[in-house]
Amino acid sequence: MAYTYEYARPALTVDCVVFGYEASASSLKVLLIRRKLPPFKGDWSLPGGFVQIEESVEAAAMRELKEETGVADVFLEQLYTFGAVERDPRDRVVSVAYYALVSLQRHPLQAATDASDAQWFELLDLPELGFDHAEILNCAIERLRSKIRYEPIGFELLAETFTISQLQRLYEQILEREIDKRNFRKKLLKMDLLIDTGEKETGVAHRAAQLYQFDAQKYQLLKQNGASFEAL
Repeated sequence: MAYTYEYARPALTVDCVVFGYEASASSLKVLLIRRKLPPFKGDWSLPGGFVQIEESVEAAAMRELKEETGVADVFLEQLYTFGAVERDPRDRVVSVAYYALVSLQRHPLQAATDASDAQWFELLDLPELGFDHAEILNCAIERLRSKIRYEPIGFELLAETFTISQLQRLYEQILEREIDKRNFRKKLLKMDLLIDTGEKETGVAHRAAQLYQFDAQKYQLLKQNGASFEAL
């Protein structure tokens, strides 16, 4: 049964900040789409769209991300709600933002629906973004820098197997500072969260480094005891 509300209701949208990491270039990236429709037609923005009446906010975020970029089956975490009155020129629109961390190798892109293109952009070389998406992205970056200090979220940005040097360069990219190589390796191995695969990286000009995997099960045990990544 339809219901008439006494007060006007704002529209509800979702926006997704998806971070990816290119280990070969030590480059932290964010996923953007080029808008096919107005407003900001032809401009780059975060993947997202309107929440449908019959779906949850999280379901809408997953749907929009898949429709506009082809990226699916990722863990989305709610970031923040953005509700400035003038944030959307179409109407009074409130957006619930989510962020995700993915490995570039595991998620090929395919633009669809109201996106004419989808691309990965380096955080240090971003185009101008539509709406208030620059503000949303900055908020997500700060959350990433904070969270990587107490949870091993960096492993989600790497391939299934990786070298310690690749993991260190990822931390340096996110934290924007250099990390002592010897201390990083020592502290990381002391945590005993890496599984030695017995294999080494291939196709490199330098001496091949050992490949590791993340031991998620052991991390859960450490987490129950209050393990912290701040020391890294």
